[in-house]
Amino acid sequence: MNPELTQGAIQTMTKGDQIHNPVMQVINTMSIVSVSGYRLYRLLLSDRVHTSSSFMLAAQLNDLVEQKEIAANCICRIKKYIVNTLKDGRRVVIVMDLEVLKSASDVEKTIGEPVPYVEGEAKTTSPTSNPPAKSFKQQSSYNSETSMNRGAPKDLGKQKAFPDPPNTPGGSQSKVVPISSLNPYQSKWTIRARITNKSQIRTWSNSRGEGKLFSMEIVDESGEIRVTGFNEQVDKYYAVIEVNKVYYISKGTLKIANKQYTNVKNDYEMTLNNDTSIVPCDDAGDVPMVQFEFVPIEELENKEKDSVVDVIGICKSYDEVTKITTKSSKEISKRAVHLMDMSGKVITTTLWGEEAEKFDGSGQPVLAIKGARLSDFGGRSLSVHFSSTLMMNPDIPEAFKLRGWFDSEGHAVEGSSMSEMKGSGGGNANWKTLSEVKTENLGHGDKADYFTCVATIVYLRKENCMYQACPSQDCNKKVVDQQNGLFRCEKCDKEFPNFKYRMILSANIADFSDNQWVTCFQESAEAMLGKNGDHLGELRDSNEQAFDEVFQNANFRTYTFRNRVKLETYNDESRIKASVMDVKPVDHKEYSKRLLMNIRKYATQ
Repeated sequence: MNPELTQGAIQTMTKGDQIHNPVMQVINTMSIVSVSGYRLYRLLLSDRVHTSSSFMLAAQLNDLVEQKEIAANCICRIKKYIVNTLKDGRRVVIVMDLEVLKSASDVEKTIGEPVPYVEGEAKTTSPTSNPPAKSFKQQSSYNSETSMNRGAPKDLGKQKAFPDPPNTPGGSQSKVVPISSLNPYQSKWTIRARITNKSQIRTWSNSRGEGKLFSMEIVDESGEIRVTGFNEQVDKYYAVIEVNKVYYISKGTLKIANKQYTNVKNDYEMTLNNDTSIVPCDDAGDVPMVQFEFVPIEELENKEKDSVVDVIGICKSYDEVTKITTKSSKEISKRAVHLMDMSGKVITTTLWGEEAEKFDGSGQPVLAIKGARLSDFGGRSLSVHFSSTLMMNPDIPEAFKLRGWFDSEGHAVEGSSMSEMKGSGGGNANWKTLSEVKTENLGHGDKADYFTCVATIVYLRKENCMYQACPSQDCNKKVVDQQNGLFRCEKCDKEFPNFKYRMILSANIADFSDNQWVTCFQESAEAMLGKNGDHLGELRDSNEQAFDEVFQNANFRTYTFRNRVKLETYNDESRIKASVMDVKPVDHKEYSKRLLMNIRKYATQ
């Protein structure tokens, strides 16, 4: 037996009135392409009395048609819809959510003898479901079960309905609507929202030209949405828009969100255009601040690579700013910050650009990050990317709780690192004594292990510590002396009149517990010897005594070493190979803090 159709529903809905869970039959579907290039589906529906093709399926439901769940003759319950009025006065019903009650194969034919609906010529039939409520003037939306918000935050405090919307500034007839009701099918709308994050300006250059963009995230009581501005809109709005201020925003372009670049809980995102209006709003007390959905650091191990997450943690320690050169030959600043929460887990978080340069973690602040990207490079690590929001000591309950825990007991927790941090040298980087490295069998797993230690150089093996390498910037292969004043690189297949010296230095380092042979490459070897490779090569060739003195002077100096250990097999013999990834002078202030922290920890055991 077929479900009973809601007779009169088409007349009610196309007039802009509300009706509760109308049941209708799909007569046909038609694929169309929107102006912005998105595929949409128009539905011809029947309520047994009338048929109408004024129904559009929301883009997020396209899969139902493409997978044949919605097909001619199937019966559906419409759970949520929006009625939009076009410029010519026609109304279009956007189906936002529906449930297929009976498949097309189980129905097989049209129910009843419906006739096309023409406004003003309809049969006088009342809906068999709930009667209409109030009439909508410009648009209407109705959800019989839940709020329309596609990603409403879990904690918005006491949820309250929007008051009768005020007219927007400038005398516009558009009314203020919630962010959760925005969709690409609307033409007139205004939202009142708070700017919770504004990115830096980014530029690009490719075969199609050059440009610039910025993005921001905005929030109101119903939800949040990501907004992007390009070129002229960057010039127009970037300097005047302030984070945490509230604005009236209207006439942006809405499209389906690309979830690869954001974790904002909305199916759509907004692009500013030449018609967009952004006006400051003074009455902003009821507009919420940034919304977080924090993931405990220990649970990040269970998240997929490239997930975008919100995290909160204490800045346990942080590294100095370093510079890297990107593939496009641009130099950019980066800084590693090591965050710990009440789970005792520590994760390395990378800051970039201006944020890295200005960061000050000296007071061990609480950091809340919205939209950090999770990586599995070197264990687990986070990156604060272009569209992330970073807040220091935010005024939220989670931050107060974390600060209280850290001040009372967390400061004595060493923390267990989830990140194998290359090139850090400092920070909370899996501190170990050399004896612990051996007793804990570091390096015996499938992946290499990384640890930090404070140790003293006891011997440097100067024999075969350097070689003549290809002078090309990206090549370090050994060159062959052609005995004619030229040096050949087999990799580059070229001959050069010169070469550069590259170092591979073996050293024995020791702490109070044990000693370890390590291999030091160019940068770390130069840091330990206090000379660059080319200068050492000249000394070796011209002044052997001065060359030996460099090595003698480097003995019995103490450094902070960042090491990589891995069990390797050669000629059926397995042994642990330790390589120095970074070496720095001991920061005695930070080292003393760590020793005091260990004393407190052992005193409580």
